[in-house]
Amino acid sequence: MADYSESLIKSLIKKVKDYPRFSKEEIEKFCWMAVHEYKHGALPSEYDIREIDEDLYLELLREIKSNIA
Repeated sequence: MADYSESLIKSLIKKVKDYPRFSKEEIEKFCWMAVHEYKHGALPSEYDIREIDEDLYLELLREIKSNIA
């Protein structure tokens, strides 16, 4: 697993929480959206299948779940 800076993870956590209609029940979706936006520079379109950094996604998901719970 790659080593991501604490500042990157914190900025992505803030981005996730700032999304309109953020929901704890859909945390995986919002983390995916944040990592997609970080990697590609834009939010995903409805049927966007571009790859994301899966390690970053998993790290973000783990961190945000531990901060929200």
